[in-house]
Amino acid sequence: MQRPSTARGAAGSGAVLLLVLVCVAVLPGASGGGGKMALGGEARGVARYCNKGANVEAAPPPSRTPAPPAAGSPAQFRGQARLPRFAAPRRYELRLRPDLVACTFTGAAAVSVAVSAPTRFLVLNAADLTVDRASIRFRDLGPKEVVFFPDDEILVLGFANNLPLGEGVLSMKFNGTLNDQMRGFYRSKYHYKGQMKNMAVTQFESVDARRCFPCWDEPAFKAKFKLTLEVPPGMVALSNMPIANQTATGPIKTISYQESPLMSTYLVAIVVGLLEYIEGVTPEGTRVRVYTQVGKSNHGKFALDVGVKSLHLYKDYFGTPYPLPKLDMVAIPDFAAGAMENYGLVTYREVALLFDEESSAESSKQNIAITVAHELAHQWFGNLVTMEWWTHLWLNEGFATWVSHLAVDSFFPQWNIWTQFLDATTAGLKLDSLEESHPIEVEIHHANEVDEIFDAISYDKGASVIRMLQNYLGAERFQKALASYIQKFAYSNAKTEDLWAVLEEKSGEPIKNLMNTWTKQQGYPVVNAKLNGNYLELEQAQFLSDGSPGPGMWIVPVTAGCGSYDMQKKFLLKGKSDRLDIRDIASQCGNQEKGGNFWIKLNINQTGFYRVQYDDKLAAALQTALQSKKLSLMDKIGIVEDSHALSMACKQTLTTLLRLLYAYREEADYSVLSHINTVSLSVAKISVDATPGLVGDIKQLLIKLLLPPAVKLGWDPKNSENHLDALLRPVLLVALVKLGHDKTINEGIRRFGIFVHDRNTSLLPPDTRKAAYLAAMQNVTTSYRSAYNDLLKVYRESDEAEEKGRVLSTLCHCKDKNIVLESLNLLFTDEVRSQDAYYVLQGLGVETRETTWLWLKGNWDRITKKYGGTQQGGFIRYVLTLFASNEKAAEFSRFFATRKNPEFERTLKQSLENVRINARWIQGIRSEPRLAQTVQELLRRP
Repeated sequence: MQRPSTARGAAGSGAVLLLVLVCVAVLPGASGGGGKMALGGEARGVARYCNKGANVEAAPPPSRTPAPPAAGSPAQFRGQARLPRFAAPRRYELRLRPDLVACTFTGAAAVSVAVSAPTRFLVLNAADLTVDRASIRFRDLGPKEVVFFPDDEILVLGFANNLPLGEGVLSMKFNGTLNDQMRGFYRSKYHYKGQMKNMAVTQFESVDARRCFPCWDEPAFKAKFKLTLEVPPGMVALSNMPIANQTATGPIKTISYQESPLMSTYLVAIVVGLLEYIEGVTPEGTRVRVYTQVGKSNHGKFALDVGVKSLHLYKDYFGTPYPLPKLDMVAIPDFAAGAMENYGLVTYREVALLFDEESSAESSKQNIAITVAHELAHQWFGNLVTMEWWTHLWLNEGFATWVSHLAVDSFFPQWNIWTQFLDATTAGLKLDSLEESHPIEVEIHHANEVDEIFDAISYDKGASVIRMLQNYLGAERFQKALASYIQKFAYSNAKTEDLWAVLEEKSGEPIKNLMNTWTKQQGYPVVNAKLNGNYLELEQAQFLSDGSPGPGMWIVPVTAGCGSYDMQKKFLLKGKSDRLDIRDIASQCGNQEKGGNFWIKLNINQTGFYRVQYDDKLAAALQTALQSKKLSLMDKIGIVEDSHALSMACKQTLTTLLRLLYAYREEADYSVLSHINTVSLSVAKISVDATPGLVGDIKQLLIKLLLPPAVKLGWDPKNSENHLDALLRPVLLVALVKLGHDKTINEGIRRFGIFVHDRNTSLLPPDTRKAAYLAAMQNVTTSYRSAYNDLLKVYRESDEAEEKGRVLSTLCHCKDKNIVLESLNLLFTDEVRSQDAYYVLQGLGVETRETTWLWLKGNWDRITKKYGGTQQGGFIRYVLTLFASNEKAAEFSRFFATRKNPEFERTLKQSLENVRINARWIQGIRSEPRLAQTVQELLRRP
């Protein structure tokens, strides 16, 4: 995946509703014969009713430490990371009826439950549902106690006696709301023939199936699912499996679906709305469809082609056929993640699935290919074989990220996608250099912690260590072992150690010992390299961006090349230090005293997840090799990214980094220049605070570096250019605008003016629009806001999600604080979908950061109400990291000290750490004696 009502007490049946430690609200006016129990939000807000009714124990005040639960009490299940194992579901029969006008739904569940140990309880998950208490039955027995614990999102059913061992059916009825939170069972809005319509959509990963139906909502509780939907006749209704039969009676169409294979609750999916589709078929005969809003299905052709090819490729790679009879991919207007791999019914944001030749940028085509390949890889790695618990999330996301690049490289070799994979490695390295990072295998103690680990560690570091392992084992050996793993654990669950065991068995290598150092501890090493005669002396230490020493130690697969890529040295650095005899490859190196072809590069093609710091002699030789075009594209990227990280950690000077950047002045490759661009903008940003008197010259130096390839490409696409040229053009133009290059800004303003009056002009195709939009925003003020108004008009008149996102990402790129505030306040209107808030936040700049922080503080309660915990993390990250002082970090800490939420706790800590790292970097830069002289020297060079 790239996250109420009120209750009645039962009376007539003689059962007792027991409320222990938490308050399940009891509504006035309850009649005999049972009642309804609210599971979630509003139950907490009606505690005034908790002292009404017989045999009801009220909860203690929230601030009081609860007494230990009595033996045999429902409260014994509180505060547990996972559900008890004495009962497990085997099969769900679900019937759901969504009301797309009232935005509610009703449901009924009949779950075959296997009781495997003596117990009188059934414990399952539920949240934001109202359960009809009188309808609850297990083996025709009504429960004696029905207790909901909101903080744990569990429903405890207590029966009078121990339950019989073996299988029985648990049945109940329930209802809920199609919420606006983009999780659980929710509504998405779209326009159809000029009218606003509602679509019913599910998003259950990670822990939100419980918001649609009571269930054992953990990956290890795999079961079969038999779904029935009741929908209006004109609606398309989709689920994981094909339709088994359907009937229409009056205003309701009843659709029953085939029973699913064993799968986890987070993979169950439903979509109901007005949709159309295009379809294709794999060589194996599997039907693949792309569903869209009416009128957009042609935009799904590219994704459909990638989908069909991906299923075919993965069948061979994993040695197992696609497990289901069909695959549907659906574009959803409101969608929190990029996409979700639901078994047989994959859901996407529109921008992640739909490509329009007329209005989509070239980068969108690549993003769609990667996203589709990623989600379809999950049909094997995640759906067929599922992680046993969220600690092993990386088995899903790391592998899907890695293998999606393998697939796309097979389909589009001209895209050079493995070089672009270093974007993922860089993201993983950056996050994992924080004290507040986490291991790949991270302990999860509560459901509300899960969403925060869908991050660059689980995805990007996970994918990068897989690439490292594949490089160590070799591609063929690795693929065969993976296929064996998939076959062994099909339709079941696996842990990380299960994968290592299979790889070890098939390869004969000590995989577990090697990989445990990379998955069970956070961080990674920097390998310090020093040449001493015929030996390369190596020493590892944990790399942290704050410059502090870390305790980590890794088994590092070291690769080394000397003067050439023809002969390489490979070995494992198992201890703190070692030395590498390079005599067998020294013939390639040239004479190190006389220069020539001499250079040594560690971590060839950046296959290892670590950084390298060279001594001065080795670093100088590498820079010479770089300027002589002796290094691979991947190694060019690795050298500059390592240098940037070392500079941030004050292990190397900014002066040294700028000299290295200048060595790339003749670079033309997209991937390399993309990284140069990112590093350059980072340097420009930190210079604002570190060297305000020098920032103008530093920006001019960076412009000097990026301008030649931008001039070569120009604004207008050429018939002879390739995919990578089309990707590079907007990267360079946007950077030049942000760095303040007057000629680029003026040309962007000119083209934008033409575009405003002629949206079909060839002068501003989708690839270059963002640069022009940013240029137009440069001169916007409260009193001169015509360009801002024009952009808002473009936004409001477009029905393309990609174009809307493009506009939103530029609205805060302005020095006028009132315009920035106006743009931020759009986030509280219906004009901006909740999923798109991050576009606006991406555009924030340091010039108006104090205004932005005051806005965040003043509107925190509104942000909390509309965007909830996980999305709030984005607000925190984008705003706080605009700053770079310890004083500000302390101010942020004080503000959030009384506003804690486990859903964004990790993001907050990481953001504060980044602020402090930048503050330290600033102090280091200010102490550099030759920085200004070096900048002037480089500016004078031809």
